[in-house]
Amino acid sequence: MSKPLIVVESPTKIRTIKKYIGKDYNVAATVGHIMDLPKKEIGVDIDNKFEPKYTTIAGKAKVIKSLKQAAGNATEIYLAPDPDREGEAIAFHAAEVLKKKGRKFHRVLFHELTKKAIIAALASNEELNINKYKAQQTRRILDRIVGYMISPLLWRKIKGGLSAGRVQSVAVRIICERERAIQAFEPEEYWTITAGLASDLPPEFDARLVKQDNKKLKISDGKTSSAIVAEIKDEKFIVDAVKKKTTKRNPPPPFITSKLQQEAIRKLRFSAKKTMTIAQQLYEGIELGPGEPVGLITYMRTDSTRIAQESAEEAGHLILERFGNEYKLDKPRFFKNRKKVQDAHEAIRPASVFNTPEEIERFLDKDQLALYRLIWQRFVASQMQHALIDQNSVSIKVGRYTFTASGSSIKFPGFLALYQTVDDEIASKKEKKMLPEMTKGMILDLKRLEPKQHFTLPPPRFSEASLVKELEENGIGRPSTYAAILSTIRGKEYVDLVKGYFRPSELGFIVNDLLVQSFPNIMSVDFTARLENRLDSIETDEMKALKVLTLFYDPFKKDINAAAEGMLSMRGVGITTEHDCPECGKKLHIKMGKNGHYLACIGYPECRYTTNYTRDEKGGIQPAEQIKYEVSDEVCKKCGKPMVIKNGKYGPFLACSGYPDCKNTISINSGGPQQETGINCPQKDCQGTIVTKKTRRGKTFYGCNQYPDCKFALWDKPAPQKCPECGAEFMVEKSTKKEGNFLLCINQECRHKIIKEK
Repeated sequence: MSKPLIVVESPTKIRTIKKYIGKDYNVAATVGHIMDLPKKEIGVDIDNKFEPKYTTIAGKAKVIKSLKQAAGNATEIYLAPDPDREGEAIAFHAAEVLKKKGRKFHRVLFHELTKKAIIAALASNEELNINKYKAQQTRRILDRIVGYMISPLLWRKIKGGLSAGRVQSVAVRIICERERAIQAFEPEEYWTITAGLASDLPPEFDARLVKQDNKKLKISDGKTSSAIVAEIKDEKFIVDAVKKKTTKRNPPPPFITSKLQQEAIRKLRFSAKKTMTIAQQLYEGIELGPGEPVGLITYMRTDSTRIAQESAEEAGHLILERFGNEYKLDKPRFFKNRKKVQDAHEAIRPASVFNTPEEIERFLDKDQLALYRLIWQRFVASQMQHALIDQNSVSIKVGRYTFTASGSSIKFPGFLALYQTVDDEIASKKEKKMLPEMTKGMILDLKRLEPKQHFTLPPPRFSEASLVKELEENGIGRPSTYAAILSTIRGKEYVDLVKGYFRPSELGFIVNDLLVQSFPNIMSVDFTARLENRLDSIETDEMKALKVLTLFYDPFKKDINAAAEGMLSMRGVGITTEHDCPECGKKLHIKMGKNGHYLACIGYPECRYTTNYTRDEKGGIQPAEQIKYEVSDEVCKKCGKPMVIKNGKYGPFLACSGYPDCKNTISINSGGPQQETGINCPQKDCQGTIVTKKTRRGKTFYGCNQYPDCKFALWDKPAPQKCPECGAEFMVEKSTKKEGNFLLCINQECRHKIIKEK
């Protein structure tokens, strides 16, 4: 008789589990999903109650064969994929391929991979959860319907290769709407007046003007500011009220998935995807010595702040040992979940707080240690005493005006001695500001009076952290999907991440606008959030899957049929602009071609005028300066018509002016015109000259025009300046923050610099 088989999701877990119970069980992995909807068809029988058609995923036949071999003739199969909806689906599909007469299946939930937790989970095994599986299946069906019905529309109306997603498209909409709010923003001028003051005791401090005649004051221009300064500069600054109080600051709860992603992005500069990858490694097991893999954290996909009593008590013992009794709670602190949060898993915490970051540092790489320390500190801090903050504020009367100042200091650090969020760190910097002792009626010395002009700022663009927060607060997606959403919208080139902030691409704007117009429900934040709640209701057996699918599909089908006829075609008419064609006077429209977006005359084919365009900071269309495609000296070798210079995804190229009848193109770098620099090639015996070239990605470099016979090339722009030190024929232009612009000799043994005047 074969030993009972434990089926897990990831091969990494096998060694960790075998270490503890290998002598009693066989362990095998599905390596993720083994079955899914087919790739080349919708795979959902909509007319037959949305029945899904599952097939074996390509490449998984060997995995299934190895699962069957590992099961042998065992009568007990313990299905232990990850304890979430996706894991439940994997468990169901594993049971499907391993079913056998007389064989029993048990669902096992490993919330942490420690010996005690593994043995306890096996002992308290459950039935497979059909409602959780139905919730996952319904989500998969919804996503497949949206993707398979909208994406072909985008291919026909915009360009091939595009895709739409039930959640990803809403995320793109959120980014687009924020960008348009930034573009529409008009800054408003306002002024502040700050007084530098001193009492009988140090330190000096600043106070801000806030009221006039006991009413909130807004100073809108410099003239008003100057008049106020003139009015109060000779007045006495008299302390009107002094307030002192001590406030409590409680620690944040242990991490849920979204908060872990946000804090890791802000503190560690990790992406959401990187955070989840490393968290998975910590959960599945790290070798703390030869052959000793240990699961270091609990399951990392959760939106619950619940923690086990035992783990909280363990943290209390560590706090007592490390920090002393004043930092320890009398009893564990527990946190309430938000409404409708699925409470199947604990919060993300260390499997054992006694695996301190210092103890296991040598077994982890830099990134694993950084994330583990973050999780460990956040959890332990959640069981420490609150911090006490002394806050002082003073109100100062100056004639009919009121100034205020405040300061604070940490009276008792409590949990702040171990862990501070990014927001805590910002607050701590402000808390260093101190006020001197003052009493009511005291006259203060005026050291300076400083008026200052300001302008209101537009709403900020979303960073990865703030976008995850926005998705979470609006109920878009679930913690386990955020990393995939962010990766997908960038991978599809709908958005760019510029200096850490998301900006919609022109393609993103175009796709978003057409989808919002044609599918107002699918693209609605509220609708998407309600649908996520309905999926939760399937899991809790409050709604049936068929009802959720029907409520979604009936209006969606009407939108699909309407969009097939009514969605604007970017290949045909395109989006009209306010710009006129410089050749015939008709309107220019935004259109899409194989090389991206461009402006074209609506008078095509009679008028073939086209040009590239950009958007200004207000989102307005700005046609490229090179209005008409420049005619080159080349002639098309296929039809004899002139070749024109165009710009594509990888930079400039030559295209036949006879397009679309002749579609011949030539790379600029393979025979097209090249800009001369007037500098001779420095290679010995070469008679060539240096010309400007472009890589396939559009990056400028400089090389010999005799390529491939001469392969001399350089990235820096050559300058017709002989080196005064060694006599080299030319130098190159360089620039650094420290030295500014300068010329550098190309001779590696010389490297003489000529600093340009700033």
